[in-house]
Amino acid sequence: MNYKITILRKKSSEEPSYEQTFAFESSDDAQTVAAALILINRSDLIDIEGKKADPIAWECSCLQKKCGACAMVINGKPGLACDTKLKEAADKNGNIRIEPLRKFPTVRDLICDRSILWENLKIIKAWIEDGDDVTLKEDKETVLFDAGRCLQCGCCLEICPNFYAGGKLMGMSAMVPVSGMLQKLTPQQSKELRKLYSKHIYNGCGKSFSCRDICPAGLDIEKLMVNSNAVMLWKHLIK
Repeated sequence: MNYKITILRKKSSEEPSYEQTFAFESSDDAQTVAAALILINRSDLIDIEGKKADPIAWECSCLQKKCGACAMVINGKPGLACDTKLKEAADKNGNIRIEPLRKFPTVRDLICDRSILWENLKIIKAWIEDGDDVTLKEDKETVLFDAGRCLQCGCCLEICPNFYAGGKLMGMSAMVPVSGMLQKLTPQQSKELRKLYSKHIYNGCGKSFSCRDICPAGLDIEKLMVNSNAVMLWKHLIK
């Protein structure tokens, strides 16, 4: 199939964005957006107007849906390039539009600055301190196991109507890592964490759950949040 892949590009954070379209042919129904970007960059980059182009800047690491590095907006929907098939992403005419995640500052082309994700985890202290007595079960259905599967890719924040970088709401990327902690730590151990959870997650989330079906890891975000909210409120009443 013949595809036209339009990239929203940017040479640097200070320069304006511009579009550039490349022709790409593939007979492989399982070929992903990530594979296409790799192959396009390996060729002499000439856009559909016949103009020479610089290599497309984008991030990737594992290419196995494990790291979240290749998160981007593909035909209006956030997802991982390594997990999005060209055939499924393209419209009936073979057109695919790719943009960087829009909720974060663009560094270059499809690369954006997602450092706010790490900064938020530091603010909310989403980790278990030395001395905390937490028993991890082998059951893979435990909340702690699910919480550990979060990729910190930012796709859930991209589609969240209430999140913006630098705002009070930290969103699901912060909620998921602390969801297991809220259920496993004692009320005394989680006292400060519950305050931060209330301030940065519980009070700011509009409960629209637009992120529910967007998680590349397939996490049941609604279940994690409902459980976390219930535990947070219940433990708050303990004297």
